[in-house]
Amino acid sequence: MTASEIIVEVAYALPGEQLIVPIKVNEGITAEQAIKASGILSKFPEIDLAVNKIGIFGKLTKSDTPLRHLDRVEIYRPLIADPKEVRKQRAADGKIMKKGGGDAAPEA
Repeated sequence: MTASEIIVEVAYALPGEQLIVPIKVNEGITAEQAIKASGILSKFPEIDLAVNKIGIFGKLTKSDTPLRHLDRVEIYRPLIADPKEVRKQRAADGKIMKKGGGDAAPEA
């Protein structure tokens, strides 16, 4: 690795599969350029960078953000259900969540 090269990771996950691709790139590369260089777009053709949001270590970022050594670029999938709406519906149904999910038995 030369002084002008850095190592970054590009990550994408599906419910049953996760892929993290480490790549060696030139300093100054953007998040979008790293995603394209990783080859992850050919493995997951459903990724659309105009639609999917991206982040660095869980923090949303723009595609033109320059990366630093050891950054992990994450590609996010759209949510299946809005968590706020799910909680609201659960409250309206009178369900109580126990630790780990599911319905809790009523306390006697």
